Amino acid sequence: NAIVFSSDEGASLNAHSAQPEASPYPLKRGAGTGGAKPPAEPSRGTDTRPDDDELLSPGEKKVLLELARNTVETYVKTGKMPTFQHSDPVLDQPLGAFVTLKKQGRLRGCIGRFEPNIPLYRVVQEMAVAAATQDSRFSPVSVSELDDIEVEISVLSPLRKGTWQEIELGKHGVQVVRGFRRGVFLPQVATETGWDLDTFMGNLCSHKAGLPYDAWKDPKTDIYLFTAHVFHEE
Repeated sequence: NAIVFSSDEGASLNAHSAQPEASPYPLKRGAGTGGAKPPAEPSRGTDTRPDDDELLSPGEKKVLLELARNTVETYVKTGKMPTFQHSDPVLDQPLGAFVTLKKQGRLRGCIGRFEPNIPLYRVVQEMAVAAATQDSRFSPVSVSELDDIEVEISVLSPLRKGTWQEIELGKHGVQVVRGFRRGVFLPQVATETGWDLDTFMGNLCSHKAGLPYDAWKDPKTDIYLFTAHVFHEE
């Protein structure tokens, strides 16, 4: 497959085009913001897969990781998105994704998008830039930090409306929605924290969505489930 990166013709990112979701990873205390004590961050060894284990080949995961890194580095240095040419139809699928950036093992930025109307590779590019420059909990990534940045990608299954009784901790990511308030946790949050369902959902509602702790039990709160194929740089 032909894969070509180029920064010469890269266009500046429209900050509104990405339509990013809020980060699904709360911060550790002392990591740059105040607030309640959040859960531990997922480890880089987590690999929580969606229903289709063969969604992406090892080669396709490698290409997406390289694309995310190249995009972050190019945008931080030039303010432009690199162009990307390829011949792999899998990368053209309209799949959602989160891009997580870490620095020396600590969260540095994480933003994602569900069910886009653009190809997966473009979602990865836009979310990589958003994680590096638009996560409100952090200052933008600087050129001097680039060598220390680690990239992780979570490719998402489509959201499906469900109930809290269906949730399998460690398998399902969850989005709660009530009115204009919403929050999301990726599947690996439950795995890494060891939380039970009540604690997982309570933190999702209160810390991520700004809802009452037990809002997930209220029929007025919509619950959406998804799975994630998570992979990271070695």
